[in-house]
Amino acid sequence: MAVSTRTLRAMEEGGWIRRMFEVGAELMKEHGAENVFDLSLGNPVMEPPAELVEEMRRMAGSNAPGMHRYMPNAGYVETRAAIAESLSGETGVPFTANEIVMTCGAAGALNVIFEAILNPGDEVVIFAPFFGEFTFYIENHQGCPVVAPTDEAFIPDLATLEGLITERTRAVLINSPNNPSGALYPEGVVSRIGELLGRKERELGTEIFLLSDEPYRRILFDGLTYPHIFGHHHASVAVHSHSKDLAVPGERIGYIAVNPGYAGKGLLLDGVIFWNRSLGFVNGPAVMQHALRGLQGVSVDASVYQRKRDYLYRELTRMGYEVVKPQGAFYMFPKSPIEDDVEFVGALQRRRVLTVPGVGFGSPGHFRLSYCVEDRVLEGAMEGFGECAREFGL
Repeated sequence: MAVSTRTLRAMEEGGWIRRMFEVGAELMKEHGAENVFDLSLGNPVMEPPAELVEEMRRMAGSNAPGMHRYMPNAGYVETRAAIAESLSGETGVPFTANEIVMTCGAAGALNVIFEAILNPGDEVVIFAPFFGEFTFYIENHQGCPVVAPTDEAFIPDLATLEGLITERTRAVLINSPNNPSGALYPEGVVSRIGELLGRKERELGTEIFLLSDEPYRRILFDGLTYPHIFGHHHASVAVHSHSKDLAVPGERIGYIAVNPGYAGKGLLLDGVIFWNRSLGFVNGPAVMQHALRGLQGVSVDASVYQRKRDYLYRELTRMGYEVVKPQGAFYMFPKSPIEDDVEFVGALQRRRVLTVPGVGFGSPGHFRLSYCVEDRVLEGAMEGFGECAREFGL
C-alpha cells in the first residue's frame, strides 16, 4: 500500500475542508466562478496592510549582505526583541528576546511544542469545536487528544474539564477567538482554567502546560480586549501567527512565546529550538522576519470583518437559523436545521453554497462558514441559505 493505515484514516476523517475546496473547483468549472459562493476556507481576501507592502517593496530593492541566509534557529534576535517589547506592552509581562522563537506559522509552532513536551501516550485536552488539524498535530508526536465539551456559547465547561484531567494530561490547548465558532474565551474562564491546572498539578504531582493558539487575537469585535494567558498559569505558552492579522497566510510566519516566569523555560526553549530545526522547519522565513521588526502593532482593519459578521448574522437569524454571534476571527458556526450536518451541507452545495460540516470540527449538528470573502460572495450565498431555510422548515 502506498500510504500507512494511519494516513488513510487521517485523510478520511480530516479532509472536510479539502473536500469542499475540490467540490468548489468542480462547481466553478461547471457554473462559472461568479456563480459559486465559497464560504468554506479561512483564506482572507483582504490585502496586507500598506505598511507591510511598503516594507516588502523596500526589502526587494535591498542588497544588504546575508539577508537571505540562515539565522539562529530561534530567529533573528532583533525580530524577537521587537516582538518581546510589543508583547510586554500588551500583557504587562516582562518578555525578552530569549522567550520568543520564530516559527513557520502557528502550525509549525504547535508541532515543535508537542514534539518537545510529549512522551508517548501523553494526553492533550482540546475543546470542541476545535480546528480539525489539532488532533493530527498531537498524534504526529505520539500524543493522545482528549476532547472536552463547551457550552451553548462555545465556552469551555470547566466542571467536565476537571474530570478529564489525569496523571497522563500533559497540556490543555485553548484557541480563542475560536476557529470555527468565533467565540472569545472570557478572562474569568481563562483564569479558572489556570487555577484548575495549578490545583491538579499539586494533586497529581505532575506538570501541565496551558497552551494558547492565538492567530486571531487581533481580530476582535465590539471593543473587546484579548485576555492573555500568562498571568493565569506558570507553565503557559502562546502561539501566534501573522497569517490572519497581516493577511499573509501564504508567508508562514509566526512565533512561540514562553511565559518568562516559568521555571523550566530554559530547558523548554532549548527543546523547542532543537525540534524547530530537526522537524525540518529550520527557520521562520527570513524576509518575513526582517519585515516584522518594524510592524509590531500593525494589523488588518478588524472593523471590515465586523461589518461582514453583522450582515451575515442579521440575514441568517432573520431566516431562522440558530447562530451564536462571533466575538472575533472571521468564522460563524450556526446550528444545522437537521441533525445530519453533512446532509445539510450537501443541500447548500446543491445551491452552489460551500460550507464545512461541524463533524470536521468535533461538533456534529453545526456547520462552519467563513466570511473573510468578498461582499458579493456573502450576498450571493443568501439565496441558497434562504432556500434551505424554507426546505427544512425554519
